[in-house]
Amino acid sequence: METTSASFDPNGRPFSFLQSRALGDMTQNDVKNGECKPTTILFARGTTEQGNMGTLTGPPFVQAVGQAVGADNVAVQGIDYPADIPGFLAGGDAGGSATMAGLVSMVMATCPNTSLTISGYSQGGQLVHNAASMLSADETAFVNSAVIFGDPDNGQSVGNIPAAKTKIICHDGDLICAGQSVVLQPHLTYSMNAGEAAAFVKANQ
Repeated sequence: METTSASFDPNGRPFSFLQSRALGDMTQNDVKNGECKPTTILFARGTTEQGNMGTLTGPPFVQAVGQAVGADNVAVQGIDYPADIPGFLAGGDAGGSATMAGLVSMVMATCPNTSLTISGYSQGGQLVHNAASMLSADETAFVNSAVIFGDPDNGQSVGNIPAAKTKIICHDGDLICAGQSVVLQPHLTYSMNAGEAAAFVKANQ
């Protein structure tokens, strides 16, 4: 009989369960904590979401990336910004956009061998667009992929990041993707696309 070894916590759950659960937290600060992993994800949550990752899209996405490349191989950093309605109406919070751009610079300097993805949901997608436009040519080249869910700037380029490295996911009936400030059910279900987004991240490493 074949057997496989596994490590378990005191409640009898495999530690892989804990790793998956950790990737599902609504606050992630791996980059600020100095962690370098083979894969790094910067993620900006949507308007009014809690933590720095939110709950609707960010956690399912990074969990799927962990399943694709191994949870131990992923560093995740949420973008700290207000995520309020005025920021959305202004085209994405300016401070949060600058924060994301600064984190790209930080990752490039401190973890030069990582595969970097910049990503966001809803207003977080606006931050990805804005931050990408702030990057130098070297920083742009350092980004392996950009992933945006429910993109208010759908149809626009993501800075100078090549289209082949960019994945925009917009549902039929999502009026946010159509440039309207109306949130309907199709804007709230991007967790269903976590797997395809993770596959894109893996393919672009």
